[in-house]
Amino acid sequence: MSRPRLIAVLALDDVVAFDLGMPAQIFHAAMDEREQRLYRVRICTPGGRPVRSNAGFTVTPERGLDLLAEADIVLVAGVHYSSPVMTDGTLDQAVRDALVTAAQGRARIMSICTGAFILASAGLLDGYRATTHWAHADGFRRLYPHVELDPDVLFVDEGPILTSAGVGAGVDLCLQVVRDDHGSGVANMAARRCVVPPWRPGGQSQFIVRPIPEVSDTSIARARNWALENLSNALDLRTLSAEAKMSTRTFTRRFREETGLSPRKWITQQRVDRARHLLETTDLGIDQVARHSGFGTGAALRQQMSATLGVAPSTYRATFRSDG
Repeated sequence: MSRPRLIAVLALDDVVAFDLGMPAQIFHAAMDEREQRLYRVRICTPGGRPVRSNAGFTVTPERGLDLLAEADIVLVAGVHYSSPVMTDGTLDQAVRDALVTAAQGRARIMSICTGAFILASAGLLDGYRATTHWAHADGFRRLYPHVELDPDVLFVDEGPILTSAGVGAGVDLCLQVVRDDHGSGVANMAARRCVVPPWRPGGQSQFIVRPIPEVSDTSIARARNWALENLSNALDLRTLSAEAKMSTRTFTRRFREETGLSPRKWITQQRVDRARHLLETTDLGIDQVARHSGFGTGAALRQQMSATLGVAPSTYRATFRSDG
């Protein structure tokens, strides 16, 4: 077995307690078929000193900033909005240097919620698309105008740099990393162990200052569930609207309110996820996978997976087969 990937979680004063504790829960739940952990999660702080959390307790770390140089993944936890890095962009030079060095090496860099302010202060987000909690978007833009901020999504994956929105969106980002590293089967089981939803696409809306829709006759939840059971069939807007007992105009509006996506884009994402699962867990041919997931032809599946994941179905299968 190859060694577990090392994740260094960087905590600064006023660290958000949820952002600090959650990654270990998610990543430690990611295991191989022998139930061996695929990640090691360690906490570090400047100088290895204790830091304050926003929940009223002090965190005693295992390591100092030198841990960042050893890590496969560096994860920066969020900080309270009163932290200097959020009010005026102030960041300790030792922290900035350690992050830059890690980014120049082999490590992937992640942030949860307001951790994006720390990455931006270190200059690591300049020229990149990124996200953070929607409530702090204006302050972020004021301090870091060279970052392409998108506060309307749950997370942004820019390859070596990954950022997430607030609180629960960090769970989605951690699961996405597990999925990219080890496939949807491992990620889904980790989610099940943690009793969290296995997948919400990064482009889903943060539901900024919107009331949470009630699941009732006016909700599109029933139509979405029906669509998931019928992904292999033709799913047009008229059919889905009829299933929801709404006009197409009302259905489209409510769909965007509840998911942040158009019906067409949401269906495509669900079909790609179904195809990934079939490629990982079955011996079905590419054309069969395409039909079962609703793409119809192998050519259409190849086009969508290349556009969405950057790999062909055969390459994805070779990489993520659970028995490989």
